[in-house]
Amino acid sequence: MKKILVLPFIFLAAFVFAENCVPVKTGAELTDIYFPLLKGKRVAVMTNQTGMAGDVHLVDMLIGNDINLVGIFSPEHGFRGTADAGEHVSSSVDEKTGIPIWSLYGSGSGKPAADKMKAFDILLFDLQDVGLRFYTYYASMARLMDACAEHGKKMI
Repeated sequence: MKKILVLPFIFLAAFVFAENCVPVKTGAELTDIYFPLLKGKRVAVMTNQTGMAGDVHLVDMLIGNDINLVGIFSPEHGFRGTADAGEHVSSSVDEKTGIPIWSLYGSGSGKPAADKMKAFDILLFDLQDVGLRFYTYYASMARLMDACAEHGKKMI
């Protein structure tokens, strides 16, 4: 009987304290920090369907703030996250924005071609990590870091 009486109080306490929580902001939402670094630059982004700033996709937010977005690098599963694991994801054009999507998955080396590296000044990386050390997103980030270092590009 005591357990039955205690349980409602636990739930009540959880709801009372939940109202006092401070909302969590992702790095993408901290635009006052990184937007000044992007203004006047040719920007590429590595992201997928998880790249959200609140309820707005990162790509849409960048375009809406007059950031010169010249390309989107696509990881495994594609930019929209619709490809199956291991499926070849080819380069394409985003139907919504008209921005080129450059696939990294299935290219062999996992690094962008030299012509893609010449197309931008700074790379913005925003992928939600799944917490597995063997997952391809971490490897894609490491390869992009190497490519940016080799070509003298900045990466955020």
